[in-house]
Amino acid sequence: MSARRLALRVLPERLAICRLEPDAPLPGWLFHDEARLFSLTRTPEETSIVCPEADVPPSIARVASGYRALALRGPFALDSVGVLAALTTPLAAAQIPVFALSTWDTDLLLVRESDLDRALAALAPHAAIETPPA
Repeated sequence: MSARRLALRVLPERLAICRLEPDAPLPGWLFHDEARLFSLTRTPEETSIVCPEADVPPSIARVASGYRALALRGPFALDSVGVLAALTTPLAAAQIPVFALSTWDTDLLLVRESDLDRALAALAPHAAIETPPA
């Protein structure tokens, strides 16, 4: 990865991470016109969903709530090396767990909202950080 300073923005939404069985039907509740951020990943072992907390119906049994997303200002070429490592290394040193998502253009790191201030402090030497208005 080049020596350019990374730019992050803290997204305002509180997010949840859900786990469904691998053969669960695609969740219709996830797909609506107001949906601005969601991720759906299916593997032979599971189906994982990241979405706003408010979108998760009470019938979903395995939910981890209270996450915030740190979105890298991309785009980054698909062959970029070390982008996530530049951010996960200082977070690991600060003992802050992350849940990573990647898209074609960028990456997002989810941290628990209770760890957000510590995460921002750990990342401040490595990235310019934009926070949402209060």
